[in-house]
Amino acid sequence: MAYFNKQDALSGKQGKAFVTIEGRTEELFYAKTVEATIEKNKVDVPVLGRINTPQRSAGWKGSGTLTIYYVSSMFRQLIREYIRTGSDFWFDLQIVNEQPGSSTGKQTVVLKNCNLDSVIAAKFDATSDDMLDEELPFTFEDYDILDQFNTIQGV
Repeated sequence: MAYFNKQDALSGKQGKAFVTIEGRTEELFYAKTVEATIEKNKVDVPVLGRINTPQRSAGWKGSGTLTIYYVSSMFRQLIREYIRTGSDFWFDLQIVNEQPGSSTGKQTVVLKNCNLDSVIAAKFDATSDDMLDEELPFTFEDYDILDQFNTIQGV
């Protein structure tokens, strides 16, 4: 019986994120968390003679949340430009997972044509000892896997 090698477990603290907006790339070293999900849209396909209702896939949608420390005005400036001109913006978000010493290698995913759902305009919290952060929900239209994890072997 094979067991998972604890050295192959990945620490989320080892991740990296980069955003590419309007041709410029910035490392999001102030990111705390990112999670992107692909949800399949399914439709009912009633079948004569069956008492259940089978479903089949009929598309998908991508959405996610990027949580960052509240230390950058970049997204607020882009939203302000949208409010003033009506010209929306899209960006690519690249996420790299790699753990030194792990045989899993590296995975690099690029979420393409991301678009923010909301941005915090201003914030403070005099009652908390925690550092300020902001949650940026977004949608995306496509994604690529530039680097894939290695197939790992048990011990």
